[in-house]
Amino acid sequence: MQRYGIATSMLAAAVLAGASLPAAAETPPDFTSIVAETENAVVGIATRRLVEDEQSMLDMLPEPFRERFRDGQPNGEPQLRQGVGSGFLISDDGHIVTNAHVIDAATEIMVRLADETMLPAELVGADPATDLAVLKIDPPADMVVAQWGDSEALEPGAWTIAMGSPFGLGGTVTVGVLSAHSRDIRVGPYDDYLQTDASINMGNSGGPLFDIEGEVVGVNTAIFSPAGVNIGIGFAVPSATAQGIVDRLIADGEIRRGFIGLSLQEITDTMARALGLDEPEGVLVGHVQPDAPADEAGLRHGDIVLRLDGEAIESPRDLSFEIAEREPGTTVTVTFQRDGETQEVELTLATREFDQVEARLDEEPAPEEDRALGIGLVPLPEPLRQQLGIDSGVVIQNVQPGSIAARTGLQEHDVILEVERQPVDTPAEVADAWEAARAEDRPLLMRVRRGEMALYVALES
Repeated sequence: MQRYGIATSMLAAAVLAGASLPAAAETPPDFTSIVAETENAVVGIATRRLVEDEQSMLDMLPEPFRERFRDGQPNGEPQLRQGVGSGFLISDDGHIVTNAHVIDAATEIMVRLADETMLPAELVGADPATDLAVLKIDPPADMVVAQWGDSEALEPGAWTIAMGSPFGLGGTVTVGVLSAHSRDIRVGPYDDYLQTDASINMGNSGGPLFDIEGEVVGVNTAIFSPAGVNIGIGFAVPSATAQGIVDRLIADGEIRRGFIGLSLQEITDTMARALGLDEPEGVLVGHVQPDAPADEAGLRHGDIVLRLDGEAIESPRDLSFEIAEREPGTTVTVTFQRDGETQEVELTLATREFDQVEARLDEEPAPEEDRALGIGLVPLPEPLRQQLGIDSGVVIQNVQPGSIAARTGLQEHDVILEVERQPVDTPAEVADAWEAARAEDRPLLMRVRRGEMALYVALES
């Protein structure tokens, strides 16, 4: 009571002295009109798919409980699984946008309209790389369609409205604000998500994220949650990406992306010092895929890509996105730096494929411990050399937690191919190079093979 009285007296004194009062906090808008205009464009999606050899929830129970509850359960035979998701109508001829993972491997797709009408749907096309898909239904009379909005015009703090069928519940509306643009959550090669705190849960996938104008600015796709339920961090494919992908799926039924065959890395300040650069510029080529367009054009690992068709490249994502947006068969000009000299090459884009093969170390010889770096190293076994198609290298058998190697991101089974741009064959060569770098107070540049790719790392004490 006393604190309240003092505060009130101070406020009264301020008013009497002629001070202006603070503006009242803006009242959140009423969303009823937006929901009324858009809810009939939002649909629920139910799928069925055959699943073989799937671990059932019974297998997660302790052994004494499995047999008690297993009676009547199919064993080792294909099982019919049901799934639910969301989507939204975007055209008068019955096209529906949803997530690719909602309809993945579905043998039957049904769409539930706002009035509870159930209609069969056919798959027009899907793009797993962006997790988008387009369905088609026979359009009912008086169908309502959603309109695309401009996701790039949204600023953090702007209202966002998520609609869909979480847990199979139709017509669910949640509201929040935009937290950020261009989130990379590392689930796909072209991650570029909007982040919102509007509640998104299982079954919301594929539903629309509206702005305050009632236009679609995103396709709800994923959540970040240690518990598997909403904690206020949700992600949506922005309309700036989704609209173009959807148009191409409707036109062609598939997405064909350009590909040049480069594994790229950001050039950090430490990496720039290790490379002998005055400042970070461009992106570093860690690996060139054999027989890919970049390989045929003469690009090599260690090259620094500066520009694509004259436009500056500032991050690996910049180049990956720019190449992916171009059609296979397109000719592009790549400007790069090699040994301090700027050069240009022209190359013709191939078609992007997503299959990857990861090589594993099968033998486990005793490693030589490098205590300074915090890694155990062994020479590259001959079978693995043949499997990887390389002539030299040493294998990291273990990485000590908290060590220089761990902080730099080195991992078990990485193969160190080069140190200071020279091939290495023995753990001693790595240790000697590290001691020389420490004596000269400079980072140590390594080239490392990881799976089918190679990358550069710069270690600094």
